[in-house]
Amino acid sequence: MSDSSGFDYSGLKRVLRIGMTYRVLFISVVIIAILSAAVSTWRPYLMKEAIDGYILNRDLPGLFLYILFICGVLFLEVVLSFFLIYLSNKVAQKVIRYLRVKLFNHIINFKLGYFDRTPNGILVTRSVSDIETIAEIFNNGVLTLMVNGLQIILIISVMYYMNWMVASIIIVILPMMIIITRLFQRVLKKVYQAERNLTAKLNAFVQERLTGMTIVQLFNRQQKEYESFKLINAELRDAFLKTNVYFALLFPVVDIVSALAIGLLLWFGGLRTAVHGDVSVGDVIAFISYITMLTQPMRQIADRFNSIQRGLIGADRVFKILDQDETLPNNGKELLENVKGEIEFRNVRFSYVKGSPVLNGVSFHSYPGQTIAIVGATGAGKSTVINLLSRFYDIDSGDILIDGKSIYSVELKNLRKNIAVVLQDVFLFNDTIFENIVLGNTAITREQVESAAKEIGIHDFIMSLPKGYETEVNERGASLSVGQRQLISFLRAYVYNPQILVLDEATSSIDTESEMLIQNATEKLTKGRSSIVIAHRLSTIQQADQIMVMEDGKIVESGTHQELLKKEGYYHKLHEVQFQSNVN
Repeated sequence: MSDSSGFDYSGLKRVLRIGMTYRVLFISVVIIAILSAAVSTWRPYLMKEAIDGYILNRDLPGLFLYILFICGVLFLEVVLSFFLIYLSNKVAQKVIRYLRVKLFNHIINFKLGYFDRTPNGILVTRSVSDIETIAEIFNNGVLTLMVNGLQIILIISVMYYMNWMVASIIIVILPMMIIITRLFQRVLKKVYQAERNLTAKLNAFVQERLTGMTIVQLFNRQQKEYESFKLINAELRDAFLKTNVYFALLFPVVDIVSALAIGLLLWFGGLRTAVHGDVSVGDVIAFISYITMLTQPMRQIADRFNSIQRGLIGADRVFKILDQDETLPNNGKELLENVKGEIEFRNVRFSYVKGSPVLNGVSFHSYPGQTIAIVGATGAGKSTVINLLSRFYDIDSGDILIDGKSIYSVELKNLRKNIAVVLQDVFLFNDTIFENIVLGNTAITREQVESAAKEIGIHDFIMSLPKGYETEVNERGASLSVGQRQLISFLRAYVYNPQILVLDEATSSIDTESEMLIQNATEKLTKGRSSIVIAHRLSTIQQADQIMVMEDGKIVESGTHQELLKKEGYYHKLHEVQFQSNVN
């Protein structure tokens, strides 16, 4: 939005266009809004007719029938009001459902680099609370605003029809109301922006601290995090209170303007009634009602503009993400079929941050069915190699080939379908063991899962859990040990039957019993498949067909276990250090 204090008309049009996709429902609400405005404007005129035509003439039978007619009009007004609120909310819920689904589908296709630099709490705020505020554009915004605007036009028209002189006196309040509304609208937009920013900041803070609760408690950070939370919360409280202060000022000011209009009416209308007789008692009563009805929608217009403003700020945040193209280019047309598993890196260069290279001309070639192991210090670029193979990131230069085809010429989903990755930090969803293995793939049956689990030797472990394969896993798999989570990830990879397997330090930080099971699972998984194993423990990769040693983003040594020991280079030193530590 170019003007921080102005109204975002382009954003409003965009939201309304989405609402108009539900054309029949939207038009129905508009028609009901028009009828509701007309009926509510008619009511004070009926009261005037009742006073002048029946009460002052003492026509009690006629008054009784007329009151029944007014009751019927009131009932119609209630019915219209019900359908207006219900259907406008229905439109709002359809719009936010559409936006939430579209936003989520958009985000899950973003490249990993976006999530590296964007806090999860920010995305949660955009996907949940910011989208909820968009509903206010329909619930308490545009459609109600239309009713209020139409009411004002009809009220002014009826007042001039009744008595143009009295109407002209009362109409003086309109410029004052417009100025007041405009001033509050400008100020409140800035307040709402600050409020939404602080809400996102608070969500991000809470998300991070809950995820990292182990670190918070381990390093006794409870008091420090508590103080930080109090500070952010106090800022958010002050932002909300500032909003309330402006509302607390707005409504009394509007009431004063309304009282001023009623005072003018009683002075001028009473004078005309007593002296000239061209204004009836019913006219005065009706005009008082119309003043109340006029100031109420005027006051509501200010409130509606604020609701729309709040919704548009949320919409602007959501649209900014929807308008971002953070997806990996998927221009590949070729498909990998009958994959053999030949992998080749050709002079690959890559940097997560421009100007800070992570890989500096990495080249290697593995043949179908071979197991390639990668070792090296932290930050050498080992995990980056597998991230690039799966196209989680795109390289700066060079090329990566599978079976002689560049991965950039291959359709992205087809590429990843043929690669399974077992990470060191296994992520499990808050679902059953079975669902965490198949990940919603209905083509994989329970029998296939159990058969695969028996093959790699972890069926007994799963059946030892309270409900076996139907055991619910806590968020991130917190109810299971590191080794147990790792075993489930191995089974997940196995049932997907990939032709290329990647193991990212899958045996680090686990107990001896789990390591034995994982070693067995590794043998089953790698058999007949091309595999890349990133290893911390050298004892797990001694049988690899080729071991590559990485340092500072380059491959400094490569060969078999025995060949590398004979070179007495980096690998030999690393082996000696691990061997001596194991002996000690």
